[in-house]
Order: sequence, then C-alpha cells, then structure tokens
Amino acid sequence: MESAGVAEDGARVGEPGAAVGIGTRPAPREHVAHGWLRTARDYAALTKPRIIVLLLWTTLTTMYVADPSGPAASVVFWTLVGGYLAAGGAGAINHYLDRDRDARMQRTSTRPLPAGRISPARGLVFGIALGLVSIVLLAITVNVLTAALSLAGLVGYVVVYTVWLKPRTPQNIVIGGAAGAVPPLVGWAAATGSLSAEALIPFAIVFLWTPPHFWALSLMIKDDYAKTGVPMLPVVSGERTTRRQILAYTVVLVLASLLPVVTGLLGALYLAVAAALGIAFVGLAARLVLRPGERAALQLYLASLAYLALLFGAMATDSVLG
Repeated sequence: MESAGVAEDGARVGEPGAAVGIGTRPAPREHVAHGWLRTARDYAALTKPRIIVLLLWTTLTTMYVADPSGPAASVVFWTLVGGYLAAGGAGAINHYLDRDRDARMQRTSTRPLPAGRISPARGLVFGIALGLVSIVLLAITVNVLTAALSLAGLVGYVVVYTVWLKPRTPQNIVIGGAAGAVPPLVGWAAATGSLSAEALIPFAIVFLWTPPHFWALSLMIKDDYAKTGVPMLPVVSGERTTRRQILAYTVVLVLASLLPVVTGLLGALYLAVAAALGIAFVGLAARLVLRPGERAALQLYLASLAYLALLFGAMATDSVLG
C-alpha cells in the first residue's frame, strides 16, 4: 500500500526528503500548535491551579468580610492576579525542590519535572519569575502590605515547609500550614490597607483546617511517603494516631469557626451555616475514627474542601448582607 512507503516526516521512502532529514517538510501547523499547548499546560500544572482556586476563594471572600461595602473592582482584580502568581510561583519552586521525591511516588511521577517534559532549571526560573512579578505587581497596584504578606506566604511554603519541615518532622503540615493560611491576611490587607485582630480569625480557621484536610489525604498515600522517606504523621505515628489527631483538630477547628460570631464580626446567617457544616465535618471525622478505611478518608478529604469553600462563602454573604 502507498501508506507503507511514507516516512514519519511525510516524505516517501526513496525520495530525497527521506534521507537523513535533508529537505524534510516543516511540521504541520496543528502539530506545532498542539506542542505549544501541551507545554503551556505543563507550565500551568507547575502552579498547582486546583489548590490555588481554593486559596483565592479565601482571599476574595475575606476581602468582603474586611470591607462589607466592597473593595474597588480594580483592587479585587489585581489582588487575585497577584495572589495567583505568588501561589503559582511557590508551587513551581516546590515542584523543583520535590522533583526527586515526586519521581518515586506513583501519584506524582507524571508531573512535568519528574516526567522530563520541563527541565528542572526552567521550572525553577519560572517559579522565581512568577514570585518576583507577583510582589512587584501587588506593591504597585494594591499596597505594600499586601505584597509583603504574599512574599511571606511564598517564603513560608518554599523555605519553612518544603525545605525545612517536610523532610524532618511529622508536624510539618501543622507548622507549615501557616503559609497556606496567609491568603485571608492578603485579602484583608488588600481591602483595608492594614491588619486588625479580627483578621487573625480567618487565618486561624485555615490554619486549623489544614491538618485534618492534609492528613486525610496522607492516610491514602502513606506508602508513597514511606517509600520516599517523608515523615508524614501516618508513617511515623501510625494510622490510628492520625485518625485521632484528625478528629481533635476538626473539633478545635469547628470551635474556632464560631469566633466571628463571638466577636461580633458576623451574625446569625453565618452562625447557622458554620454550625451545620461543623456538625457534618465532625461527624465524618468521628466516623473515620470508628470505621477506618480508605473510603472514609477520601470522603473526609473531599468534604474538607467543600467545608472551607462554603464556610468562607457564608462569611462573605453574612458580611455583605449585614
């Protein structure tokens, strides 16, 4: 058949174009476009977009808690853009630092760096560039305090958590969770130009939410952590202790979620939502203790995402409606 005599570059065998690539036809435009699209997707994956969406949600909603009348649209826009770049830069640098561990874990082995689709050096430069652009952008378009807090979150995640805590202590996610709790502070500072004691409440909620959320995931992939030598709590202290710690942190989290009502920051609408979400979340954590298993851990992990999103949504709604 005719197709059997066609080389990969489209030149027929025996024709000049089929010899050692001389005179080969240029790659079809759609192939070039697809190549660029795949590369763009890989660079986007370095920013960990699925994680950033929730972080930006806590930033946005806190802005309306801090300023119920609503910040200027331009402030909201640039805060979210700068926040994405800062968190994305931290994520890309994290990919660079964790590339060897990622290559040994089934869940992460196909990421762009361990899979070889992006070179480590380019991944690192990309992350640093995003971080620098975010700080300059926020300082110019929002305010210096917002930029400084974003920088603190980036450094906390990259240096404190990834480099220092993650390979050394099972409390890595507890202490390092402070970096992930910075976005509400960023939102508050962007909306008001300052920080108050009340700004620490949404920060504390995300801080206390991080251990049960992440430990539920670590229960499902503890073998990968053990294989790579990362001392996550299920690896070091066992699954039973981890499940109990999840329940304990969840109870404290739910109590902390009521602080906005105690301080008068928020009202009855938020109280009703926070109480309902808290009861459901504690119930799932208790079930994980009483009926352990991967399914229960997965349900708690997914529920934790919905819990935080709905809780912060209720904060903003209550604040705006007064």
